[in-house]
Amino acid sequence: MSGPTTPTTDGPLAGLRVLDLSRFIAGPLCCQILGDMGAEVIKVERPGGEDGRRHVPFHQGHSVYPMIFNRNKHGITLDTRHPRALPILERFVAEVDVVVENYRPGTMAAMGLGYDRLKEINPRVVLTSISGFGQTGPNTQRALFDAIAQAASGLMSLTGKPEDEPTMTGTFVADYISAFHGVMGILLALSARERTGLGQHVDISCVDALFACLGTHPSAYAMLGETRQRSGSRDQITVPANVYPAADGHVYIHAGTNPLFPRLCTAMGRPNLAEDPRFLDQTARLANVEELDELVRTWTEALTCEQIDAHLTEVGVPFSKVVTVAEAVESDQVAAREMLLDVEHPALGTLTLPGIPIKLSDTPGKVRKPPPLAGEDNDAVYRRVLGVDAAEVARMRADGVI
Repeated sequence: MSGPTTPTTDGPLAGLRVLDLSRFIAGPLCCQILGDMGAEVIKVERPGGEDGRRHVPFHQGHSVYPMIFNRNKHGITLDTRHPRALPILERFVAEVDVVVENYRPGTMAAMGLGYDRLKEINPRVVLTSISGFGQTGPNTQRALFDAIAQAASGLMSLTGKPEDEPTMTGTFVADYISAFHGVMGILLALSARERTGLGQHVDISCVDALFACLGTHPSAYAMLGETRQRSGSRDQITVPANVYPAADGHVYIHAGTNPLFPRLCTAMGRPNLAEDPRFLDQTARLANVEELDELVRTWTEALTCEQIDAHLTEVGVPFSKVVTVAEAVESDQVAAREMLLDVEHPALGTLTLPGIPIKLSDTPGKVRKPPPLAGEDNDAVYRRVLGVDAAEVARMRADGVI
């Protein structure tokens, strides 16, 4: 066993029980956030574990991939295709508050566990479905991975330099944002349940989640017919706001507003630029962006990142060195915010996992249990939650049910 296998009694979501039928990132991360905040999360995998357990990189022969999305969960296995699986799942549904799944739409119904059936078993249950294109629409049955969501939402068309091909972001942003929307949907449904006594179906689409992040672009096209092109790291609304080369790396500077631009000019030793008609206000600066970017670039490339930091900090211009992941990991800010946590696992030793970004003053989240190995909590969970005795658990294991 890896840590406690009984429900938590602390955290803002203590007393909430979640059945996690999901895999990969979006669903597991959604459930992990609930677990961080005190919910009892039961993670269901097929015997042998989900596909994510085969992804690189590996630590002591085990994939790091599921480690960062599955802490604070009780890990059980169940072959959902086995003839004996459906009644077992139905018994779990009767005992939980929330079910999270990220199958292709229609799969739960084909398993005999569509929302209509779930609410027959447990009218208070909240079913949260996280899928590529959502439960409705012409694309509902299309398969999707994160980069496809970036392509289908319009985000990829906006990412990269104008002279280059569209590119995906450096991480799986669709999965992460969908997970956050899933948590919000669950909490909203639970809030409504306090008034109505009934659960509901939360439908999260990865493409919807990214489309909702496109800022003014969709409305600008719908209302004005405007289509903006990729602009690399350059802000499209205010300038100068871009990545600039330094003598020992790159920096991002945002001094595009009218109050900030004169401060940058002072830091550059050229206060007169703030009165130059070409750069007098945002409209003028946008019209002369190439010339202005070149002036800033000439200044930054002669200085180190540390020197630029000193100049811009003195005048109060927002700035950051473009750090590597390694530099971020080693930074004092990440340490101060506890955004990496060392968690002891009885079989794998010390695991360094992402911290909890939601900081609550009175009921903070915490890591109570390291990510489970596949099925490591079978005996405890089947016996405690469903009342199955040890002999029956052994038979289920022998018959390949779990």
